[in-house]
This record gives sequence, C-alpha cells and structure tokens, in this order.
Amino acid sequence: MNSLPARLAGPSRRWLLVLGWAGLAALMGGCASQPGVGDIPTELQTAADESDARKRARTRLALAMGYYENGQHMVALDEQKRAVLADPAFADAYNLGGLIYLALGENALALANFERAISLNPRDANALHNLGWLHCQAGRYGDATQAFQRAIAVPTYQDRARTLMAQGICEARGGDTARAEATLMRSYELDAGNPVTAFNLAQLLYNRGDFARAQFYIRRLNNSELANAESLWLGIKVERRLSNRQAMEQLASQLRRRFAQSRELASYERGAFNE
Repeated sequence: MNSLPARLAGPSRRWLLVLGWAGLAALMGGCASQPGVGDIPTELQTAADESDARKRARTRLALAMGYYENGQHMVALDEQKRAVLADPAFADAYNLGGLIYLALGENALALANFERAISLNPRDANALHNLGWLHCQAGRYGDATQAFQRAIAVPTYQDRARTLMAQGICEARGGDTARAEATLMRSYELDAGNPVTAFNLAQLLYNRGDFARAQFYIRRLNNSELANAESLWLGIKVERRLSNRQAMEQLASQLRRRFAQSRELASYERGAFNE
C-alpha cells in the first residue's frame, strides 16, 4: 500500500483542534524568552524584567488570542498587528499571526509569519510545529519533517507527543507508512490518551491488514468518552475483519444511537465496508 486516505489526518473537527490550534496554549508562556544554546542565565526572568513595549505587546496578544479562539479572525488580526507595532521583536506575536492567516486561508502570509517567529527565536518549538504542519498541508513533506524534528529537539519543549503525532500523520500522507507507524507509536507512548494519535495509528494498521493490532488501539479509543462516528465505524470494520460479529453489532448499535445522521451509519447500513 503506497498511500493512506486523506481522512487519515482528521477523524473529527473537535480532534482537529489539536492541530489547527497547535502552539496556541503556549503563546502566553513566554517561549520567546528561552535562552539560546550556550547561554548561562544569571537570574530567573520575571514580568519585572520585561520592557514596557513587551508588556503592551503581550496585552494586545492576549486580546488577539481571545478573538482568535472565538473565530473572530479579522479582529484578532487587528490586535495581533497592534502587538507587533508595540514590539516588532515579539516572536509569539508572529506565531499567532501565522495561525490567524492560516484560518483566513492566507497560507503565504502564514508562512512568512511562522518564519519570522523562528528567525526571532530559533528555539520556538511551537512556531516550528506550526511551520511543519503548514508544509505538510502544502505537500512539502521533507520540509515538514525537518521543522517537526527541530521542534522535538528543543530541550525545554513539553509537547513532543503532539509534534510526533503531526509528523506521523504527515509521513503517512506522504506514503511513508513504515516511518509513520514508528512515529505515531512514539507519540502514543508519550500520550496514549490522544484520540487523534490512536485513530490514525489504528487506521494505518487497518489499511495495512494488521487487524489485531488495529483492534487494540481502536478498542481503547471506542471504550473512552472520546469515541466518535469515525472511530466507531473504523472499529466496526476492524471487528468485521476479525469475524467478531458480537463486537461489531455492539459498535453498530452505538453508532446508530449516538450518531444517527452520520455518513458512517449510512455506510454501515448499505454495507459499504470497503469504501
């Protein structure tokens, strides 16, 4: 099998927020202030060490984040621009700018903002993650992997599982299923509760015909509160391949009860198991 379906990367809109808002939660954490390689800080940095310009920029950025999270992208962009005007060297503002431009479908501007953030702070793992995902969406898989690996290499980065997940999805899209499995396994080992990782790993194994291993991951997901129509449908197909009729019918009952209007239920009812 040379490729995986496009749906592999996104089992649901809710789960996709993990990717679409990648790095957002860390923006207010001051990641731009991390020391460079070889630097020896003489004291801990606190809010008192920030310039007035940086404080004004951070206030504007907080407003921009709020508007962005509420889907008010143009208002968010206006506040993000004000943050940049207050402090043109504030890397976090450019990272959020990239996310806003992505939401607006302006990928070239998103790229420029992520690259600017990284030029200001080469150790900004969140901006590197976002740049990698942008490259992946554009089919630039080599560039995506490079950005993801740079993010993972940052010693202070706390979200390696998220970046490994994105890298594995990207590798699968590029047709490198062996590498994708290994990367998704690393992500799963770090964060077994992430439904995006579990779904994509199970989907990859199912497509490869490794039904027993796919069953392990998709069962764990479907036994949690994070199960959705797509995970239940994949579970049905896995159990069918393993001739587990009772488990298959139990999942179908859940699908019918919880997601009566879903396309997955429609596929099940017409027996479209190989679509």
